[in-house]
Amino acid sequence: MTETAKTQRRDDAYPGTPSGRKARDLGLSMGSLPNGPRNAITDVAGVRVGHTTLISGEGELVRGEGPVRTGVTVVIPGEDPWKHPLYAAPHRLNGNGEMTGLEWVRESGQLTSYIGLTNTHSVGVVRDALVAHEGTTRPAGEDYWSLPVVAETWDGALNDLNGFHVKPEHVFAAIESAHDGHVPEGSVGSGTGMIAHGFKGGIGTASRVVAEKDGGYTVGVLVQANHGRRDRLAIEGTLVGPAIELPSDAETGGGDIPDARFSHSLPEGSGSIIVIVATDAPLLPHQCARLAQRATLGIGRLGGAGENGSGDLTLCFSTGSGEIPAGFGGEDGPLTYPLTALSNDRIDPLFYAAIEATEEAIVNAMLASDTMVGINGATRYGLPHDQLKRLLGVA
Repeated sequence: MTETAKTQRRDDAYPGTPSGRKARDLGLSMGSLPNGPRNAITDVAGVRVGHTTLISGEGELVRGEGPVRTGVTVVIPGEDPWKHPLYAAPHRLNGNGEMTGLEWVRESGQLTSYIGLTNTHSVGVVRDALVAHEGTTRPAGEDYWSLPVVAETWDGALNDLNGFHVKPEHVFAAIESAHDGHVPEGSVGSGTGMIAHGFKGGIGTASRVVAEKDGGYTVGVLVQANHGRRDRLAIEGTLVGPAIELPSDAETGGGDIPDARFSHSLPEGSGSIIVIVATDAPLLPHQCARLAQRATLGIGRLGGAGENGSGDLTLCFSTGSGEIPAGFGGEDGPLTYPLTALSNDRIDPLFYAAIEATEEAIVNAMLASDTMVGINGATRYGLPHDQLKRLLGVA
């Protein structure tokens, strides 16, 4: 079964449906800064998100047939970024993962593509589909090159990873469904088969808005959370992972659920997280790198440590720096161009916003995810809201 994100109007006039399952919906503060109206990366004007979710089959794994628990998520940073580049920069907390296109992002300081998210073994097909889609926006016969950004995490505990179920049409569908409203979270799109801190993980998003005296800028974050150890999960400063009771605890003693396909258990904390940070603050590339780095503090506040087996990669882009010349115009392009940039000594509020939004986005990914059964009956339980609220003293 293939599901793509549906767009529908709500009373708040934003596309999509508010989940009502975010941390702040449950009464958790998750920091001191206010969130934007959607509490999502789409609170940054011009940013859109689309998902294609692939769920089919149950029972024993038959490679190439299923069960399938995977998908694609596409973040559109702005219209035609290959024509209207955005300043951007990445950061690596731990490098056991992949995010394509970063050499050119580092070299140029610019993001010139949509951002694709998927599972580890579907990076190539998503990258190629993004190249092909860009071609459909260009004049027929135009020569061009493209180095899209595509990131991954491993969903092989629940999904027929080596069945290669993600196809180009799923990428095109995610692009077609993308909107700037409430972003579906949890087991959707590329987050469908992901696991975070021992609980069902996936896609999460949040935003923060800094004070007017600091520019009133918005920082939005979207994560693909597939990382962390249960015994390290701390929320609102309270170690909650070991205190939460799951049906599998009698078998596992509260640890990770064993996977019979491996001769030894994968080390706890093996997994990855991708963090996409967007802001309308006018940042230069080196300032984007600083925000991307601060996002990892949000990972750490929940107990993530960038373990050896984890690919913890972040990317920050800015929509607020004005029109940046695109391509290789040579002497036909401008010699210089004007831009606006934030003073470095006024950037601290954006650091705090990136940390808070990343922290909540990870929690939102878990709160939005229900228990899922995947290949060979493998089960990953959703984070129980009632137990979490009781542990945190939230009514």
